[in-house]
Amino acid sequence: MPKQQFFTTAALGLEPLLAAELIELGAAEVKEERAGVRFSGSLQTAYRLCLWSRLASRVLLPLASFAALDTDSLYREVQKIDWSQHFAVTSSFAIDCTTVRSSITHSRYGALRVKDAIVDQFRTRNGERPSVSVEQPDLRINLHILKDQATLSIDLSGDSLHRRGYRIDGVHAPLKENLAAAILIRGGWPEIAAAGGALVDPMCGSGTLPLEAALIATDTAPGLLRDYFGFLGWRQHDGELWQQLREEALQRQHAGLQHKQGPIVGYDTDGRAIKFAWQHAQNAGLNKLIHFEKRTLREFSSPAGSETGLLVANPPYGERLGVESELPALYNLLGEKLATQCRGWKAAVITSNPQLGRAIGLRAGKINTLYNGALKCQLLQFELDEKNRWQSLAEGAGRAVKKELSPGAEMFANRLRKNLKKYQKWAKKEGLDCYRLYDADLPEYAVAVDIYGDEVHLQEYRAPKSIDAKKAAQRLQEVQDALPQMLDVMPDKIHLKVRQQQKGTKQYQKQAKRGVLKEVREGNCKFLVNLTDYLDTGLFIDHRPTRQLIQQLAGGTRFLNLFAYTGAATVHALVGGAMETTTVDMSRTYLEWAEKNIALNGFDPDDEELIQADCLAWLDAEQDNRAGSFDLIFLDPPTFSNSKSMDGNFDIQRDHVELLRNAMKLLAAGGTLIFSNNLRNFKMDLKTLAELQIENLGNRTIPYDFERNPRIHNCWLIRRS
Repeated sequence: MPKQQFFTTAALGLEPLLAAELIELGAAEVKEERAGVRFSGSLQTAYRLCLWSRLASRVLLPLASFAALDTDSLYREVQKIDWSQHFAVTSSFAIDCTTVRSSITHSRYGALRVKDAIVDQFRTRNGERPSVSVEQPDLRINLHILKDQATLSIDLSGDSLHRRGYRIDGVHAPLKENLAAAILIRGGWPEIAAAGGALVDPMCGSGTLPLEAALIATDTAPGLLRDYFGFLGWRQHDGELWQQLREEALQRQHAGLQHKQGPIVGYDTDGRAIKFAWQHAQNAGLNKLIHFEKRTLREFSSPAGSETGLLVANPPYGERLGVESELPALYNLLGEKLATQCRGWKAAVITSNPQLGRAIGLRAGKINTLYNGALKCQLLQFELDEKNRWQSLAEGAGRAVKKELSPGAEMFANRLRKNLKKYQKWAKKEGLDCYRLYDADLPEYAVAVDIYGDEVHLQEYRAPKSIDAKKAAQRLQEVQDALPQMLDVMPDKIHLKVRQQQKGTKQYQKQAKRGVLKEVREGNCKFLVNLTDYLDTGLFIDHRPTRQLIQQLAGGTRFLNLFAYTGAATVHALVGGAMETTTVDMSRTYLEWAEKNIALNGFDPDDEELIQADCLAWLDAEQDNRAGSFDLIFLDPPTFSNSKSMDGNFDIQRDHVELLRNAMKLLAAGGTLIFSNNLRNFKMDLKTLAELQIENLGNRTIPYDFERNPRIHNCWLIRRS
């Protein structure tokens, strides 16, 4: 059977495990890449992977690679392929498209041109055309464009392989099945299961981890329950070969079910989740091997007679309990149960919050990075031996160490105490993880303190030259002494920046290179922030009311976000019901961040238009192409910029008239433009812009936690007169 090249996709962090799995399944020339693995093998190898891979998302068979500088060249190259060799005119098909750092910036338009090329070829040859079906088409085609180089592939999986076939439609799973399998493999479950050990998930939800554990323990192919694969409607499909592989898998499953298994148990406090877990087990034919039960963590005990085993858990990050302050105690209780009920076992716990991980009170022998969707997580792995002593919160695990404060630090602490009383309940009521707690309220302590969930973003304003440097350093130390005790956070959760006037290329320079993203809430939206790498965090919290206004105005609109940064305004527009969004920023890093924010809120970034461009040049270039194309525009330019990616420099005071007029040309009749900037002494040239209806929203867009500093930004609502 001839060898071919294939590419299989996977979630970030799974590439090494997937590469090892591919080798075990008979793949050759295995090479890890970002979010996937390239390999060579026969069609049998690819079929075996679709049937047996516990980690892969999709299996792609590349048909052609070519330069795609524009959609016309893309169309021509697609037409060079004889599509009648792959599917019939009576069949249905669909196109998936991703584009990264390419001239073709809009994935939907790229997919449309591929569809047109295929349809036109069939129509020219047969006088008929195949139909398009998004849900389970006969053939799914994948287009990936990276730096103007396109790869066109047949998606042999057809649907993501994490969909095993046992889950009830509409039941939410906190973990995808292939991520659950990765957690089990990292935790050593295949070896523990082979030795007859037990598995317990004390917070099992709808049962994903126990179900995947049972599939591994019984040598059951995860694809056996699926009735749909992409190759089934492919003209080159080898039905006899596929049937042979299925028969082999059924024989292995039958043999695996005969082996004596250790107990596999799932507990959860939610009776409805337990009901779904039982249904999933029945659908998978595993209901006699797994036991599910409604039970609280405090009631947890390990199965009787199980000397070895794996406790695996995906504890809540805040949503399920609803009260974030309860989570450290929950994690600490989990640690207590590990120490007292599972001695001699192993444990694997995944969390997106390292501080909550530390609240478990046990030492993790190994930590791996995995991604749950866009959320960066840690998989903590514990050896529960006598050396790994549990520490309760009462003993200080995960809490700040108390120390005597100086008079100055005590004065600062008193102001924090007062502000906490003012803002904490308000933020909780508004559903806000991020707010400004303190902003140079005491002139001697010229810092800003912003709360980001269980972490603190501390900014020191640059002291005037008239202030003694030693005195300024002493006051900053007093701030750092008071914060951990007042906010009950560890010092490593306080991230210090020095804020001073930034110009040109310095304004967005990296401060560090950790790259850790943290999920936070803003009302009905969620965002990823970075508290370490940049002066700003990825979310301008003073613009919160402006974003809420955008959400209110966005229903049914075509929305444009210029100087978009990490796309927070785009997210609010989508949540508000925007029909289409276009997001423009010069930074590829920020656009990729925006994609993650969009995905985090349940939208597909591939359905939205994200453009990497100098916004000023893009506005100039699109004056004719997109005239009147947008119903709602958000324009939030920097005060000054002379980035190397720009021609010349930009000054908001000098250039705002031309900027606004260019932006208004893209606004549809009856549309609204929201213009914002941070220049404190900015003066709107109302006389020159007399053709516009300009309403000052300054006071309306200053949030409650910034009222002490009403000049933090300027904002206007602009329409045509």
